[in-house]
Amino acid sequence: MAEVMEAFVGQFYATREPPKVVLLSHGLDDQDLMTAALGEKAGRKVDLIVPQRGEKAELVSSAARNARESLARKMAETATQSRLLKGLAEAFQLDAPPARIEVYDNSHIQGAHAVGAMIVAGPEGFEKSHYRKFNIRGEDLTPGDDFGMMKEVMTRRFLRLIKEDPERKSGTWPELLLIDGGAGQVSSVREIMENLGVGDVPMVGVAKGEDRDAGKEVFYRTGKPVMALRHNDPVLYFIQRMRDEVHRFAIGTHRAKRSKAISANPLDDVPGVGAARKRALLAHFGSAKAVARANLADLKAVEGVSGNMAQTIYDFFHENG
Repeated sequence: MAEVMEAFVGQFYATREPPKVVLLSHGLDDQDLMTAALGEKAGRKVDLIVPQRGEKAELVSSAARNARESLARKMAETATQSRLLKGLAEAFQLDAPPARIEVYDNSHIQGAHAVGAMIVAGPEGFEKSHYRKFNIRGEDLTPGDDFGMMKEVMTRRFLRLIKEDPERKSGTWPELLLIDGGAGQVSSVREIMENLGVGDVPMVGVAKGEDRDAGKEVFYRTGKPVMALRHNDPVLYFIQRMRDEVHRFAIGTHRAKRSKAISANPLDDVPGVGAARKRALLAHFGSAKAVARANLADLKAVEGVSGNMAQTIYDFFHENG
């Protein structure tokens, strides 16, 4: 235990500032050496103490108890997650439980501020540091074209994977794709994947069942009949949680993009117009639209706006407007 504790303390404080006092549950093999090393890192004295009684001993005991309980919960959650991944593999006839599941969804309002979203799940649950958002760039897309948006997202995702990890050794390649949609979406995405040479990645389309009722989802796979899971199957609940999570992430990303667009001011893009000039222009004209419509003489009349700056503002709105 002393050896384990010594390795942990050294590793933990390698990237952290040591406090004045460190309470330990067990002593170290070479406590003096560790004390000196931490003191040198902190630039002051650091005490390592193994309390035997009193308040400090109770603190250590409480911390150890909390750690044991946390570890037990984590192990139970991991065991449950392992069973769910195994059940998912059996349900969709995968070769093995997937270590990385990527789930995709799109969000927009009548095609505006469109974004794609990807979440990741695996043996440890949701891997939020791996979530990704995609600002839809396709200028030739018809507003609200969900097929086109999903094609763009998948193309960008797999082109990047192919470029960064063509050998699929980094653990960033999905072992199962879940997409929001039915036969049309599955066929559309499968075509893209086949063209990119990644058609071997398993994919399932998740669609609402009768009357678009949650709990009656049906699943689409290329070349296989439509299937469903029994309504109380834990695997179904697991899929619903993943679908809800990607939907939450997509909606949040879309709202953030829409909010940014709404709050954007065209004056922010005019060269040479900083915060002070923007305030002066808005105070004089009342709105950015009024500034854009103003003639050159009116712009020159604004306090703090020189003749050259007035010309720059006028040219910006009349050449780019």
